[in-house]
Amino acid sequence: MAETYDLILRNGACIMPGGGIGADIGVRKGKIATIGNLAAASAAHEMDIAGLVALPGVIDTQVHFREPGMEHKEDFSSGTASAALGGVTAVFEMPNTDPPTGSAEALADKCRRAKNRAWCDMAFYVGATEDNIEKLPELERLPGCAGVKIFMGSSTGGLLVKDDKTLAQVLASGSRRCAVHCEDEESLNKRKSLIDESIGAHAHPVWRDEETAALAVERLLKLARATNRRVHVLHVSSGREMELLAENHDIATVEATPQHLSLAAPDAYDLLGSKAQMNPPIRDKSHRDRLWEALRGGLVDCIGSDHAPHTLEEKAKPYPKSPSGMPGVQTLVPVMLNHVAAGMMSLERFVDLTSAGPARIFSIAGKGRIALGYDADFTIIDPKAKNRISNMWIASRCGWTPFDGLEVTGWPVATVVRGNIVMREGELLGEPIGTAVRFLECL
Repeated sequence: MAETYDLILRNGACIMPGGGIGADIGVRKGKIATIGNLAAASAAHEMDIAGLVALPGVIDTQVHFREPGMEHKEDFSSGTASAALGGVTAVFEMPNTDPPTGSAEALADKCRRAKNRAWCDMAFYVGATEDNIEKLPELERLPGCAGVKIFMGSSTGGLLVKDDKTLAQVLASGSRRCAVHCEDEESLNKRKSLIDESIGAHAHPVWRDEETAALAVERLLKLARATNRRVHVLHVSSGREMELLAENHDIATVEATPQHLSLAAPDAYDLLGSKAQMNPPIRDKSHRDRLWEALRGGLVDCIGSDHAPHTLEEKAKPYPKSPSGMPGVQTLVPVMLNHVAAGMMSLERFVDLTSAGPARIFSIAGKGRIALGYDADFTIIDPKAKNRISNMWIASRCGWTPFDGLEVTGWPVATVVRGNIVMREGELLGEPIGTAVRFLECL
């Protein structure tokens, strides 16, 4: 009797841990059951992906969906719809939301509200504060928790761990890898006098300069060693930070964003104004070049979008009243595939940065590779498709992207989450089936 499956992907290529191969993929009960020739097999659902490539599902480990102060808040439905349309199969949401995620009750409430609304799988960071330090070891192991997030410098929201004493206490409380926003709060406060409102957002990288970021990284690494705590440094934006992290890669993993790898000052601020404003800032081309050197050298462990969907009305406020952050979860895949097409990195390196890397950093259970027994999460791409990113395509409630008008080569054509086809050819299919991501350290 012929083998039967719930889903078969036929006639395509796939990127496995050992490289790219041509093979069919059979899925049962949300897991990868067979990889090989399934010409004689049948399935309830089949996809012919001839000419396409099945990648392990892309995992975006830094998104902000429910931004505080937004008139039209992003929610789990619109945020994950944006993710699925962009080929992303799982997201980790940051805790600086409204209300912030700093307690077991807040985390449980997020998991409850995301059920039946999320188009992809989700996990949630818990934000460290002076008030919840003793509870962090318990909080970081709750279902749905991606780990602890530390803000060393003030950004959107009120979560902040600014002094070394409190930072050391946070690092000493728990064992999972902490994700850290590295900007030195004391330096930010001292440098506020450098803000020149007459030049608008061009003043942003002057105020939040390279040394402000590097000083925070230096402080973090010293305390991480003293407390024997693994850390993950988010959205690294400067060459000096990369130098420090290269000396401490045994305890610190590294994230870069598509924005910092694609945009540069002053052109980004000339073109986009405060829409290019984010924390840490878009810096000049010399820093962007050093980020690419670090990526090609293997220092960058993952790509995160830092999706922050402020509305155009909010972003139009005069600087520095304009909020920092830009949308990115839907454009992560096409923007980075365009870099692949341009020869900046290989497709295998893209997979390492967006699937295997996140799984390795955060010890994600059953995701991050195409392998027998793993979740049947796939980002199916056409690596040769030429397309133009536009604001009209964006499903996020903010309705815009800094990459509006960018012509790219490489496009996500289908998104499969645990064997469910949730997006195909630019359309969402079925109902939201997202569930909580599981982590090996918490099983």
